[in-house]
Amino acid sequence: MMDPKQAKETVRDQFSRNAEKYVTSSIHAKGDDLPLLVEWLEPGADWQVLDAATGGGHVSKALSPFVAQIVATDLTKEMLAAARKHLIEEGCDNVGFVVADAEDLPFLDDSFDAVTCRIAAHHFPDPGRFITEAARVLKPGGKLLLIDNVVPEEARLDLFINTLEKLRDESHVRCCSLSQWTGWMKDAGLEVRKQRVRKKTFEFPTWVRRTARTEEQVKQVESHILKADKDLQEYCGLVLKDGAIRSITIDEWMVVAGKE
Repeated sequence: MMDPKQAKETVRDQFSRNAEKYVTSSIHAKGDDLPLLVEWLEPGADWQVLDAATGGGHVSKALSPFVAQIVATDLTKEMLAAARKHLIEEGCDNVGFVVADAEDLPFLDDSFDAVTCRIAAHHFPDPGRFITEAARVLKPGGKLLLIDNVVPEEARLDLFINTLEKLRDESHVRCCSLSQWTGWMKDAGLEVRKQRVRKKTFEFPTWVRRTARTEEQVKQVESHILKADKDLQEYCGLVLKDGAIRSITIDEWMVVAGKE
C-alpha cells in the first residue's frame, strides 16, 4: 500500500493537472444521483453543509439553492479554484472554499447539518478516518451523504477492479466494500438510513484518458480487461465494438447515514 503522505501528493498532482476535466466530465457533472441526493438529504433552508473533496463542485451546485451555506473543501488547490470558478459562473453565492484534507478536517465538533462526499473517497488513504472526521463535525441529528465506487466482498473481484482503477489512475488508492464502509460508520456512531447500489457505465475511451498520461498506460488498462477471465469481464459489463472496448460498468454505492 502506498504511504499516506505520498498518496496525497499523488492526488494533488493528478487533480491539479486534470482540474478542468473534472468540472466538465459528464460522469461527475451529470447523473441522477445529483437531484436524488437533494431528495435523500431533505435539506433545510438554514442548513450549514460541508462538501468534502468537492472536485468540480457538482454537489455544492446541486445543494446551493436549498441551504444557507456550503463549505466546499478539497485537498488540491487547483481543483478547488476550478470548482470556485464554475460555481461563481453558475450563480452559487452561498459557497465558501477551503483547502483541506478530508481525513483531518479543520472544523470544530458539531458544526454542520450535513457532510457530503461524492466520487472521491477511493482516493483517501484512510477512508475510515474520513468517516470518523465526518461524524465529528456533524451536529447531533446531522446526515452524512456518501457516494463512491465499491467492490464486492469476493477477493478476486475486489483485486480485479482495484487493479483496473490503479492502472488507469495512479492517484487511486482503493474502492472499499460495503461491509468496510458500514463497519466504519457504525464505529463512528452513524446509522445507515437509506442506500442503493447501481451499475454505473463508463464510456471507456473518454474515461480511461481522463487520467492516463500516455497511450501505453491506456493499453495496459485495455490489456488488463481483455485478458481477464470471462466472469471478470462479465462482472465489469464489458462491451466491445470491432474488438475495442466501448464501455464498462462499476458498482457505485449511495448512502445517507445519520448521527444520533
